[in-house]
Amino acid sequence: MLTNADHVRSLRIALQASPDNVALRQHLAQLLLSMGEFDAAEAEFKLALALDPHNFELTLGLARSYAQQGEDAQALTLLEELLQQEPDNAEILTLHAKLLLRTGDNTRAVSQFRQALMQDESLQESDLAEQLGVMAQGSPSVSWDRSVSWDGEEDEKAIERPTITFENVGGMEALKEEIRLKIIYPLTHAEMYKAYGKSIGGGILMYGPPGCGKTHIARATAGEIRTGFISVSISDILDMWLGSSEKNLHDLFDQARRNSPCVLFFDEVDALASRRSDRLQSGGRDVINQFLTELDGVQYSNEGILILAATNAPWYLDSAFRRPGRFDRILFVQPPDKAARAAILRLLCKGKPVEDIDFDLLAKKSERFSGADLKAVVDRAVEGKLKDAMRTGVPHPLTTRDLAQAVKSVNASTREWFGTARNYATHANQDGTYDDILAYLNQK
Repeated sequence: MLTNADHVRSLRIALQASPDNVALRQHLAQLLLSMGEFDAAEAEFKLALALDPHNFELTLGLARSYAQQGEDAQALTLLEELLQQEPDNAEILTLHAKLLLRTGDNTRAVSQFRQALMQDESLQESDLAEQLGVMAQGSPSVSWDRSVSWDGEEDEKAIERPTITFENVGGMEALKEEIRLKIIYPLTHAEMYKAYGKSIGGGILMYGPPGCGKTHIARATAGEIRTGFISVSISDILDMWLGSSEKNLHDLFDQARRNSPCVLFFDEVDALASRRSDRLQSGGRDVINQFLTELDGVQYSNEGILILAATNAPWYLDSAFRRPGRFDRILFVQPPDKAARAAILRLLCKGKPVEDIDFDLLAKKSERFSGADLKAVVDRAVEGKLKDAMRTGVPHPLTTRDLAQAVKSVNASTREWFGTARNYATHANQDGTYDDILAYLNQK
């Protein structure tokens, strides 16, 4: 059986014949990193980056090499560059938090780790969670998703500055245009809108199957107009103490008002804004009433606050949220079409060793796949290649056949959602809210 040392020798021989092969050099660097040969890994990552300077995985690998050698300043610089590209990457956020803690920046370490927890709750059980004193969600000691400084004072929710724009969003042209008309143009053409008596601000509710890019397009909206972005989840608001949830909600709106123009995004909004008739306790109804008050902007102006929300279950939303001035645009975010699926697959395969992939064929075979499903396809194909490479000691590029086989092994996660949505669109659609669902299903 081949050892890691044998794999290293094989890769070095292959690189002698093909010194500019980025994929081979990346594989060698990652193998060296896993073996604990951090200085050798650093050298290989640097050589690979000289050939492909903007490769995300190579940059992350070099940051890990620096971190393992105690070169924290160099590692932190690289990680902060990567977070500009992927601000919600739990792996990078966690490593960033570890290094911040090691350098004595405890407050920022807590903040970064809490953001990582929002993406991956399994991190609650990690040693880093214990080191930082971050408790699991629901703990009465600390509300884990809100930043708490080491002196006991609560910090504000972090405001992101997304760098992605609509150019980074495949397809969704109708949705983009609705967002432009409702949110972007009132800001970029303020005088024209003012002439017609239209204010800057308002709300759009996006609904559709999970994994189809609702959060991605919300973040791209902020990047499109270069404003701050505050992403709000249910755990940012709900609190076990009476009145605290309403205060948390008000504080988030107040922060957005003080930093306007600002995009305020509520993910899984149905968890906060479900029908009041379904709430058994008055506390839940009080939160909904507070939410409606904040949206109306009666006591405090919402001028310049651009409100987006996403849900997989719009039928559970209290009807009061759909009135004019609140979420008065309800937009269906459908699974990516064939052209968008091909574009997503190209993006997911970028930076990986590939060989003449027919993305259009793969897009045709992946009908109704969400963006998350397509990521699962690429991940499974890569895992198969890595398994072969570990056995033979020779890495081979991804092919159309590899990805086509992976497509067969992944079930479209949107099918179950459409089964539920069809019932609501057929039997509970008196106002035509779900006509877009029926139109989409009739095309298939």
